[in-house]
Amino acid sequence: MLKINTEQKVHYTLRIACALCFIGHGSFGIITKTIWCNYFSVFGIGEALSFKLMPFVGSIDILLGLIILIYPIRAVVLWLVIWGFITALLRPLSGEPFPEFIERFGNFGTPLALLILSGGVARNFKSLFSPVKIKTSIDDKTLTNVTTVLRFVVFFLFVGHGCLNLLEKKSLLDQYIALGFINPADTAQVVGLFEIVAALFILIRPLRPVLLVLFIWKVSSELFYPRYEFFEWIERSGSYGAILALWFALEATSSQSRFFYYKRKEAKVIHENQPYLNCLN
Repeated sequence: MLKINTEQKVHYTLRIACALCFIGHGSFGIITKTIWCNYFSVFGIGEALSFKLMPFVGSIDILLGLIILIYPIRAVVLWLVIWGFITALLRPLSGEPFPEFIERFGNFGTPLALLILSGGVARNFKSLFSPVKIKTSIDDKTLTNVTTVLRFVVFFLFVGHGCLNLLEKKSLLDQYIALGFINPADTAQVVGLFEIVAALFILIRPLRPVLLVLFIWKVSSELFYPRYEFFEWIERSGSYGAILALWFALEATSSQSRFFYYKRKEAKVIHENQPYLNCLN
């Protein structure tokens, strides 16, 4: 049976998450989601032209998502970082609250973590068009960098979503109403505070059991959008992937920490017993 190590788990998690995120995002272009007109208007594009451009933009997103899934070219991963940042930034630029941008850190932070895991952007122009490699092992520095990026991504996406709850975003209130909560505004306040506190825990001291709970929470809570449920859930794969990849990365960090702990302990024992060993020699 083929055994997948921790580093490979992180790679595949980030890669699949990136692919699904942009496939889900592109699907909204295909079905011409009306709110996209607001984002096109940032560039001075009118509503009529926006609806014509949506399927084209959506098709490109889906194509890039499939490329990441099948043959992850480094240039495509880099573009997803840039494009994910731009599309997230269009939210506040079009008049939406700034937490809408923060909540979408997974859209560009997840492909960024994948780039770092595979050795960075590119050494030269030619390597831009090579696939990101699956490493069987990664050095301490790379693992630390990936873990740090993922911690900030998870922190911001929970802070952003928590703030949207505190601001009583309509679509979130609609979710709570659909779930049967009598006072959705109070529910939003409680959920918002919970998510912000959870985000602080991840930033200060990320514990794997806490991350697992938050992963289940995020995957479950994103299932209840009143409209386009499946596409909304798929689009947020960058968020789920960042949480799960961090969970795997912390497993590798813990394993390395235990390894170096026992090595230091072994060295200490040898040092303390050196006089006795010299006598034996």
